[in-house]
Amino acid sequence: MNRRESAQSAVTLTAARPAAGLRDRVRELEPELIAFRRDLHRHPELGRQEFRTTGLLRDRLVAAGLAPRILPGGTGMLVDIVPESAPRGAEFVAFRADIDALPIDDAKTDVPYRSSVPGRAHACGHDVHTSVALGTALVLAESARTGELRRPVRMVFQPAEEVMPGGALDVIAAGGMEGVGRIFAVHCDPKVEVGRIGLRVGAITSACDRLVLHLDGPGGHTARPHLTTDLVTAVARTAAELPGALARRMDPRWGVSLVWGRIAAGSAPNVIPQHAELEGTVRCLELAGWREAPDLLHELIARLAETYRAKWTLDYHRGVPPVVNEAVSVGLLEEAMTARFGQDGTEVVEDTEQSLGGEDFSWYLEHAPGALARLGVRAPGDTAVRDLHQGRFDVDERAIAIGVELFTALALEPGTL
Repeated sequence: MNRRESAQSAVTLTAARPAAGLRDRVRELEPELIAFRRDLHRHPELGRQEFRTTGLLRDRLVAAGLAPRILPGGTGMLVDIVPESAPRGAEFVAFRADIDALPIDDAKTDVPYRSSVPGRAHACGHDVHTSVALGTALVLAESARTGELRRPVRMVFQPAEEVMPGGALDVIAAGGMEGVGRIFAVHCDPKVEVGRIGLRVGAITSACDRLVLHLDGPGGHTARPHLTTDLVTAVARTAAELPGALARRMDPRWGVSLVWGRIAAGSAPNVIPQHAELEGTVRCLELAGWREAPDLLHELIARLAETYRAKWTLDYHRGVPPVVNEAVSVGLLEEAMTARFGQDGTEVVEDTEQSLGGEDFSWYLEHAPGALARLGVRAPGDTAVRDLHQGRFDVDERAIAIGVELFTALALEPGTL
C-alpha cells in the first residue's frame, strides 16, 4: 500500500476497537464541528480578544450539561468532566486547544468560510484545534453519563498562544494544571496527510524569545558623520553582525538562531537620526542555549554599540522554552492512534522533526508530563504548499473527527494512562 492509499484508508474511520458507540457519536457530531470550525474561520479573533469564540464555546458546552469556567481575563476557559465512578483524588488527563488567530490577511478567495475580518486569519489551524477539543468534550460528557468514562478529564481552551507572554501562563495562573497528571495537544501540520499524526520523543519545537534593541545618538547632518553618532550605520552593522557573533559564542548543537523582522531608522536622506530600532526573535533547540542567550546578547551588543558610539537598551522578552515530549506520553498517543485507525496495518503514525517554531504548550510540561502531536491536515494528493502562518493556509476538515477520536481514545481506553 502506497502512502496516498494508506492515508485515504485512514480517514474512512473504520478501524477496530472503538468504544461502544464512539464512532457513531463522532460521525453524528462531525457536520456540527466542521460548521463550528468554519464559523471561527470567518470570525477570527486575536490573542486575549477571543470574546466571541469564548462565548460560542461556553454556550455549546453548557447546552451539553457541562460547567465551563472562563479565565479571569474573560477569554478562554477550563471544563472539567468528572464521572461519578472516578476514584477520589484521581488525577486529570488534560487536553489543550488554543483559540486565537493571527494578524494577517486571509488570502483564500475560493472558500465560503474566508475570514470576514481584514488583517485577521486562522492561518495556523487553531480553529481546528478548538473544534477537536469541543468535539472531545461533547463525546466525553455523554460517555460520563453512560459510565464509559472512568477518569476525570480537563479540557483547556487557551487564549493567546500567538502572543508573548502566551496564554498558557494565564491558564496555569488560574489553576488549570492543578490536579493534572498528564496533558496532550495536537497541532495542525500541512506536511502530514490527513489520517496520520507525526510524533517525536524529546524536543519537538524550539525555544523562542522576542527582543527589541534601541540605539540612540545625538543626531546630526549627513555631511558631518564624524561629529555625531552615525546611527544608521550603527544599526545596519549591528543587524548584520550580531547574529553571527551570537552563533560563534554558543555551542552549534544548540541550534541558536537570531533573525530580525523589523528595522527602523531615519526619516530624511540628509539627516542622521537620533533613534533606531531592531526587532527580532531568538530561537534555540536546546534549553541550555535558551538560558544563556540573554546575558550573551547584552555582552555582544555592548561591544558593538561602543564601536559606533551609540547608546543602547535591550528589551528582551522571554517567550517559551522548547516543547519536550515525554516518552510515555508519545507512546500513549501512538497506541491510541493505532488502536483507532491502524488495526488493519494502515500506517497512521510517522516520525516528525523538531521545528524552530515556538509553542507555549511547553509551559504545561513544566507541571506535568505530556506530549504534542502533529495532526495531519493535507488532503491526499494535494501538492499545493500551504505552510503555517500564510494567508493561503487551509486544511482537510476530516482531520477534526480524527483528532476527536484520538483524544477520546486516550481518555476512554482502560489502562492507557
